[in-house]
Amino acid sequence: MLYFWSILLVAVNAFWLILVPFALPGNWLMVITTALFAWWQWENGIFSVYTLIGITVLALAGEIVEFFAGAGGAKKAGAGWPGAIAAVFGAVFGAIFGTFVIPLLGTIIGACLGTGLAAAGVEMAMGKSSDASLRSGLGASMGHLVGSMTKLTIGAAIWLIVAVSAFWP
Repeated sequence: MLYFWSILLVAVNAFWLILVPFALPGNWLMVITTALFAWWQWENGIFSVYTLIGITVLALAGEIVEFFAGAGGAKKAGAGWPGAIAAVFGAVFGAIFGTFVIPLLGTIIGACLGTGLAAAGVEMAMGKSSDASLRSGLGASMGHLVGSMTKLTIGAAIWLIVAVSAFWP
C-alpha cells in the first residue's frame, strides 16, 4: 500500500510542477505535500529531514531567483539602480494585471511586460535615451523570463528528488 501512496504523491507533485509556468506556487505545493506525506508516513522513514530541508531551500532559491532576475537583467542591459528596482515592482504589478487580462499564461506574460515597461519607463524618466531605456526594459523582461524558467527547472529538481527519495531507501 505504501507504494500506491508514493506513486500518488509523485503524480500529485507532477501536477503541482505543471502549475509553475502559470506563476502559481507549484514548488511550494510540492514541498507542503511532501512534508505532509512525510509526517503521515514518518514511521516508514520515506523522507529524511535533510531531504525536506533540501527541497525547502530549493523552493526558496527558486522564488529569490525569479523575484530578482528582472532587476539583474535590467542592470546587465545598462539600467541604473532605480530602473532595476522598478523592474522588481513592475513584475509584481504586471503579474497581477496579466492574470486578469490574459487567460492561462497571463501572469508570466504580464510579469515580463511589467518588468520591461517599468524599467524602461524609469530609465527614460531618469533622462536616458529612448534606445538605452528600451534596451534596459528588454533586458529586464528577458531577465525575468530566464528567472521564471530557472524556477521551473528548480521545480523539476524538487520533483525528481521527491520521486527518487520516495522509492529509494
